[in-house]
Amino acid sequence: MASAWITLIIFLLCYALFVFLPTKRSWVSCIGASLVILLSKTELKEAFFSHINWNVMGLFVGTLVLAELFMMSRMPAVMAEWLVDKTGTVRGAMITVCVFAGFISMFVENVAVVLLVSPVALSLADKFKISPLKLLLLVAMSSNIQGTATMIGDPPSMILAGYMKMGFNDFFFYKDHFSIFFAVEIGALSSLAIMFFVLRKLKHKIELLQVEKIKSLVPSFILIVFVIGLSVSSVFDPDFKWFAGVFTMIMAIIAFIWYRAFAKWGSVRNLLRTLDWDTTFFLIGIFIIVGALSNSGWLDKIAKGVLAITGTNIIFAYVFFVFIAMVISGFVDNVPFLLVMLPVVSKVAATMAVPAELFVFGLLCGTCMGGNLTPIGASANVVTMGMLRKRGYVVSFKEYMLIGVPITLASTICSAAFIWCIWK
Repeated sequence: MASAWITLIIFLLCYALFVFLPTKRSWVSCIGASLVILLSKTELKEAFFSHINWNVMGLFVGTLVLAELFMMSRMPAVMAEWLVDKTGTVRGAMITVCVFAGFISMFVENVAVVLLVSPVALSLADKFKISPLKLLLLVAMSSNIQGTATMIGDPPSMILAGYMKMGFNDFFFYKDHFSIFFAVEIGALSSLAIMFFVLRKLKHKIELLQVEKIKSLVPSFILIVFVIGLSVSSVFDPDFKWFAGVFTMIMAIIAFIWYRAFAKWGSVRNLLRTLDWDTTFFLIGIFIIVGALSNSGWLDKIAKGVLAITGTNIIFAYVFFVFIAMVISGFVDNVPFLLVMLPVVSKVAATMAVPAELFVFGLLCGTCMGGNLTPIGASANVVTMGMLRKRGYVVSFKEYMLIGVPITLASTICSAAFIWCIWK
């Protein structure tokens, strides 16, 4: 019993530090995992081979390499400029930039998308002498929403795939039902209506932006092969145990060898430095901490506590999970929350005799879209606020939430309603 309490205290302490020390989250996570191994009954072998989902880790790290080279090829920036050229007004161009940012976020980490698309957005603002504030915020919010749409778009989606043993195609159709992708797109469309309203006054005519040039088509080709490979992964690995991670790492190694041998875009050391090692070690530590928390029996107790609140009312339980996920994710990192809550909502679903997908998919949408609620709810938001600050635009909590709250509510409610209609 003492070991269980030690594990819980370590988890709560780490969670608090994630809030107050967001830039040190990888250190907090790894130190917390080390304390769990040293002070609780968790053995080192169990921690590394049972608690850490290495298939998800391989998928995440490999995707980082492929996405980074894809961005370095400048293909996304060229595509963004081409799309902007096809619109007639500033508002149309800005909406196009937001939609494009969302599309790229299905395959590339959200912060990277913001860094990639923001120069296009800033050049639009500079050209027409308008504030880039709303546009950059909307780009970040679009990225946060659409990152959930596919298995490789965001760490929470990868974690869900590992927990539910879902392949790439399962995010589109799962057990002969419309799956997460369509729920996210419903939410994205609802947020798009709000974006049109926010940018309603920007009706200036626009001319072609020609700045970027494609450096190489090879990264794009490798990324296409990567997506095709994942789409057939269920044939080789129906239980999502090894193929996605192994295949992704193989594709990353091929891309890395190509970069080393043929590309002249900088040193290998600089490429490795640009990868998101902070999130990588953060995930490893969190897997160990949450795995130990699960073994200690606390997740069963949380599930019983939720049932005591919701009773057997399925609608109330569903709304409760989505709402709590949305609000909490607006202020703290969504990865540890999702890892803890996935088994909890599954247990509640089993007790209520409803499909686990109903609560699990609703939880994912609430968790990921809730990141748009506040300027600290997602890493992409924090990066965007920093970029605006460098250009002299200081965004208050109130200014942000005037846009963030309606977009969060619209996208979350619509996607959750779609999931309810499909899986109830």
